[in-house]
Amino acid sequence: MTTATLSRNIIGHDPAGGQVYDFLECENCGFISPRKSDDGRPSRTCPCGEELPPTPFKWIDNDGLVQFELHEGQQRAWLSEKREIAMLSGTQGGKTAFGPLWLRREIENCGPGDYLVVTATYKLLDLKLLPEFMWLFKEKLDLGEYKEAKKVFLFHDGKTRVFFVSATAPESIESATAKAAWLDEAGQIQFRRDAWEAILRRLSLATKKKQGRILITTTLYTLGWLKTEIFDRWNRGDKNIDVIQFPSTMNPEFPKEAMDEARRKLPAWKFSMFYLGEFDKPAGLIYDSFDEAICKIPRKWKKPPPEWSCFVGHDFGAKNAAAMFYAVEPTTGLIYAYREYYPMKQSGEQRTIKEHVYELTKLSEGENIIKRMGGAPQEDEIRQGYTNAGWKIEQPEKLTGNADTQTKIQIERIYALHKENKIYVFDDLSLYLDQKMSYSYKIDDNTNEPTEKIDDRAKFHLMDCEKYILSSFDPQMAQKKRRFAIGRAY
Repeated sequence: MTTATLSRNIIGHDPAGGQVYDFLECENCGFISPRKSDDGRPSRTCPCGEELPPTPFKWIDNDGLVQFELHEGQQRAWLSEKREIAMLSGTQGGKTAFGPLWLRREIENCGPGDYLVVTATYKLLDLKLLPEFMWLFKEKLDLGEYKEAKKVFLFHDGKTRVFFVSATAPESIESATAKAAWLDEAGQIQFRRDAWEAILRRLSLATKKKQGRILITTTLYTLGWLKTEIFDRWNRGDKNIDVIQFPSTMNPEFPKEAMDEARRKLPAWKFSMFYLGEFDKPAGLIYDSFDEAICKIPRKWKKPPPEWSCFVGHDFGAKNAAAMFYAVEPTTGLIYAYREYYPMKQSGEQRTIKEHVYELTKLSEGENIIKRMGGAPQEDEIRQGYTNAGWKIEQPEKLTGNADTQTKIQIERIYALHKENKIYVFDDLSLYLDQKMSYSYKIDDNTNEPTEKIDDRAKFHLMDCEKYILSSFDPQMAQKKRRFAIGRAY
């Protein structure tokens, strides 16, 4: 274990008066050790001569002070001065246990005010995060009281509050202006991009001098915004971001046997993400044929050249109306995704059909739009509403089979376009890329293999926009004639 330079910071007294946090049990004779060595750590040696388990991450020393000993990964996060710190590690690597310590220091440095603790779901909050937080903030430091009904920890000073919110309810984040935030298990699919953006907004005015800092602690479960907005930006040299990756075994209490067993039994992608803290393309990723190294590119233009043909895919909904714009290069037949339209995510606005048409018309002024498609077969009334307002939307190509079969055919066609690297995406289409990199089939818990059911299907509106318009695109015809081919019109 690497002992952190700052791991011995005195952060407060134990009101109980010097009780050891983790009692150590000898596997040989069953002896329970409440003893302490000279510096207050639990004893490492049993009277029978057996070596006891590793020194705990936290304990109470002889003076009744709460002490922490950080392993190398935790130490790097503790010493980082970057605004956004992402601790990406294997399971049980010591992520959630580290969060309360980091947050306590941020509160000491930033002073009274509001702070955020955000987890993927409230179930995860109750399972692990809240007990870790309460052990330090309430049980050992007695800093305040937790109010379950409002999910807020109120400091005794009456000036400091820590709000606990779920990423599945990002609107609950909007009500606070926070000085710092700790995000736990932000790699889970339930932790959506809109929650991340809401957190950034709440921290944008944290202090007069700088924006509030963020700690992310998570195991990796999928790709998505965590990769595109944090890891990729850090990899490109963003000076405001620090990414710290380490395996489960960097936690000295994680059994080596468990690591070896996981390596033997799990698929390589799952072992890399769940136990090494390294990104990999997970099984079940629907568009694993999308090569972002080749096809995610810097924006070339704001509007496509006037001779390029443009196409728009739509998905309807009172709150989640969305559209994707594509342009086809006439000499190559290559498709460029150049605009995402998703007002509820981009500005929080819910618009009428007439308002959508006004905005879409203004955005696409001067563009050579050939065709617009969108909606399910039964949504003729909505299509007609757009058409009456001046924005004609046609029904997507009719396919045989039920809705699931039709979706499968549409996905297979777009998959083939990605396989041939025919769809290029401008790298500032962050909402589209987030959905593209997290659009997945559910994984069977017993076999670790993907099922045919799309995980959280109803939330991928931009993927629906794409399938409605591009599944009718014929790449072979485009290559042969060096021009677009959408449905039967070419």
